[in-house]
Amino acid sequence: MTREVRTVVFDTDLNFEAYQFEGIMQKFPNHFHDYYVIGFIEQGKRHLVCNQEEYILNSGDVIIFNPHDPHACAQIDGSTLDYRCINIQPEVMRKYVLEITGQEYTPQFTQNVLYQSELALPLHDLHQIILEDKEDFHKEELFLFLLEQLLNEYTDADFPPPAQELALEIMTICEYMESHYTESITLNQLSGLVGLSKYHLLRLFTRQKGISPYCYLETLRINHAKRLLGQGIPPMEVAGQTGFSDQSHFTNFFKKLIGLTPKQYMRIFTQQARAVDTPS
Repeated sequence: MTREVRTVVFDTDLNFEAYQFEGIMQKFPNHFHDYYVIGFIEQGKRHLVCNQEEYILNSGDVIIFNPHDPHACAQIDGSTLDYRCINIQPEVMRKYVLEITGQEYTPQFTQNVLYQSELALPLHDLHQIILEDKEDFHKEELFLFLLEQLLNEYTDADFPPPAQELALEIMTICEYMESHYTESITLNQLSGLVGLSKYHLLRLFTRQKGISPYCYLETLRINHAKRLLGQGIPPMEVAGQTGFSDQSHFTNFFKKLIGLTPKQYMRIFTQQARAVDTPS
């Protein structure tokens, strides 16, 4: 018999819940929530009825429920369900909408199912960071970009005109991250530094630099890590000296950016050093 696993985490930084269901067989009768649900199917196939419309859900499909959207779902062909979602109370959603659009209101999403959506990947990454309880602003950056796209494409949100180019402010943020990359930096710190809202800081920085603030910070850390590894300093020590939350995070990001693990990269230099020291 398949073992069911149900995990619920409340993120105190983002102020909403993250659910993860694995191996679920349960049929959910018609019901509604008084909060927003944004989720995706990891594995499995489900028959969903929402607002009197029927859907067949598969892996990679994103689901959005507005507060009070009636919905029911059941398994198909005996397959189990692996599912992740975030649950956002209306008052919390209002604050995020204000941050992004400059207007405080509760949005109405126009589509309940986004088939094979590209948003499943950032939603998965956001969810995983929440479950791992990482203390950096990557999750906030991911969520604001995700919600911006959902509001832009699936509501009638009225977005403000693009902010003017603020080169000095962006330079200030870059210089701050370059000087404090070994520390835990928050989005609140960066926005307070230049007097911009978090959302507008993200958009303006990404437009001007071609890379998001978090990716910029992690790239700074990786560049410094490469120099330390080249000096033969072990990866565990390098992770701590360059601001990564743990060695696993460091290893994963290093390999994604460089194509080698930190140990493989360090080995290049230790082998070269041995070759130089070996008499001919």
